[in-house]
Amino acid sequence: MLRFEGKVAIVTGAGLAELGLGIGGATALALAREGARVVIGNRTQSTAAALADEIRTRGGDVVWCPLDQGSEESIAAMVELAEKTYGGVDILINNATGMAPEDLDVLTTPVEVWDRIFDVNPRGVFLFTKYVLPFMLKAGGGAIVNVSSGSAMLGDVTRIAYGSSKGAINTLTQYVATQYGKLGIRCNAVCPGLTVTAKAKAELPTPVTDIFLKHTLTPRLGTPEQLADVVTFLASDAAAFVNGIVMPADGGLWQHHTYTADMEDLMKSFMAEGAH
Repeated sequence: MLRFEGKVAIVTGAGLAELGLGIGGATALALAREGARVVIGNRTQSTAAALADEIRTRGGDVVWCPLDQGSEESIAAMVELAEKTYGGVDILINNATGMAPEDLDVLTTPVEVWDRIFDVNPRGVFLFTKYVLPFMLKAGGGAIVNVSSGSAMLGDVTRIAYGSSKGAINTLTQYVATQYGKLGIRCNAVCPGLTVTAKAKAELPTPVTDIFLKHTLTPRLGTPEQLADVVTFLASDAAAFVNGIVMPADGGLWQHHTYTADMEDLMKSFMAEGAH
């Protein structure tokens, strides 16, 4: 059974880079594989074009466009492309995200970096939602899935603007579900932990990924395809009775005491001493 046959889906921040897929690209591929007609957008146009070619190679129906999620005009153009090409929008996957290396702490993060991240993240999600809602309401329903982050759940030593912006997306998710749920709109959010994307592989040093793996309850970190499974579930009719949730999809990263990994090391040390 094709879960998304006859549906039109927008996926933002979807591309195929030289090193592989991110969450958006994996999600777009999964939607197209199950029958959706997909509209993808990415700031890096070459990766969007490459993903569109891959989807077509696999028999999928797709169009792509450049996307600057900090621009209302660019957002409106992408939704207009979906309407002109396929007649509307049934599914919106808000995956595009803004980050910056200068995003550190309150004292050192430039205000223009804070503003840009908030323009792209909660403002961009708000605007995409605002532009697709009329089509969904006219059709009698629709599904919105916002890709948030575990960084929104608790404080961290860096990326204060990013974490705060994702927290705003979580709250926006609940407001959209509350205000439009009775009209057939479902809006949910997914909060990934560290996902082993091409970007993460290229940029994160091994000691950083080792820390995440140490505190993750599964034996390995998540992949873009595993996150796409969660996103597409929430977009599907199988989740018809799920609305307004903020779902961690992090291998259990946030589901234990903060000291658990250190306590395990201590217990192993005690046991090793006892064995001698």
